[in-house]
Amino acid sequence: MSENNKLFVSNLPFSVDDAALEGLFSEIEGLKIVEAKVITDRESGRSRGFGFVTLETDEMAQTAINAMNGKEVEGRALTVNVAKPMEKRDNSGSRGGYGGGGYNRGNSRSYR
Repeated sequence: MSENNKLFVSNLPFSVDDAALEGLFSEIEGLKIVEAKVITDRESGRSRGFGFVTLETDEMAQTAINAMNGKEVEGRALTVNVAKPMEKRDNSGSRGGYGGGGYNRGNSRSYR
């Protein structure tokens, strides 16, 4: 399988689940859907408004983009394009912020 057959679908109505997402794409003649997955919030289980649809071939993916990008579903215009590979996350433990720890780090003043 190629990386160009997985689609990112955004601006989904929150009522759309995996089955409904698959149903939207199965309306297009000639498509063979491998997987349809709506991404949900870990805590609440509610849809986050986007998902992924994997099709058998790159050609099917392009057909789906042409048919579904901009299509209105429950008053929302879908955005459909080829999914980009997930970027590697930095697991160094740093979460940003400033200074680097204790008081006065990165500060020219001295508090006494």
